Amino acid sequence: MSQASAKPRRAPRESAFQERFAVFAECLLTGVWIAVAALGLVTYPAAFAAGARHLRRVTDHEGGGLREFAADFRTAVRRGWLVGLAGWAVTAAVVVDVLAVRAGLPGGSFAGAVGVLALIALAVAGLRAAAVWEPGAAWRELLAAAGRRTVLDPAGSFLLVGGLAVTVCSAWFAVPLAVPVLGAVTAAAVAVEKRYRHR
Repeated sequence: MSQASAKPRRAPRESAFQERFAVFAECLLTGVWIAVAALGLVTYPAAFAAGARHLRRVTDHEGGGLREFAADFRTAVRRGWLVGLAGWAVTAAVVVDVLAVRAGLPGGSFAGAVGVLALIALAVAGLRAAAVWEPGAAWRELLAAAGRRTVLDPAGSFLLVGGLAVTVCSAWFAVPLAVPVLGAVTAAAVAVEKRYRHR
């Protein structure tokens, strides 16, 4: 048989299990990248945004790696640090509410409950905003739209609350366990946003 008539061989395809395991492993690695990028304390929104964009590329089979993650992080952190600073300010306000509850101040229980629920809702909205971030997107617009989706898509929002709870429990049990879980939570946010767009 001549070489001209020989059919080109196809590269062997990965099985569904191999592909899903590869995505899972990529999520864990992305969690490490996010944790390192968030060490600046106010850089966590940009870290999640860069991680989410990386995972979107992976699931869309577009490739990418640490270099692309770093480039996305540098772009996202230009305005994202303000979002991170605002997040810490809200957290501080909730801590004050909780301290008021423990001090037995009148109305403290109600204020504490409202504060904790608001903090959880803002965390979910922040994750949803980061999951759809693209270079050039305005954080204010992303957060406003994500806040609406948080209310309009309670099933997706509760899924992310569960992911955040797993992250907190992992950190409580052993801090290193929470690092890779960050990638899984980011992947959940990406999946929730995709499901919302296609429903």
